[in-house]
Amino acid sequence: MEYQHEKLARGKWYTLTLAEQMGNIGSEVGRAGSWRERGQQEYFDKAFERALELFDLTLADERWKGARRREIARARDQVCEVLKYGGVDESLKSLNNYFFKFALAARMLAGSA
Repeated sequence: MEYQHEKLARGKWYTLTLAEQMGNIGSEVGRAGSWRERGQQEYFDKAFERALELFDLTLADERWKGARRREIARARDQVCEVLKYGGVDESLKSLNNYFFKFALAARMLAGSA
């Protein structure tokens, strides 16, 4: 399989915390939503694919089991529903807010290390 995030797929992804992984996914989700709003289909498709790739890498991470893995899978489903199948703007805002919390947590944890 060819990855857009080749370096991450080779193992670096699995050294990140869940907050870092979800924050990175959120960045791609935000980009995809922004491109969709601008009507830039090609850029939307690429960002959406990158987000799904990161979700799949996260789901493959052996550290996340049980409820965590179910939440990651549910978040992936929600992203697909909202972005690919034309969810409303409020849903996109909710997704961005959801992922922002992970990015903020990752930043705070990195600052305390």
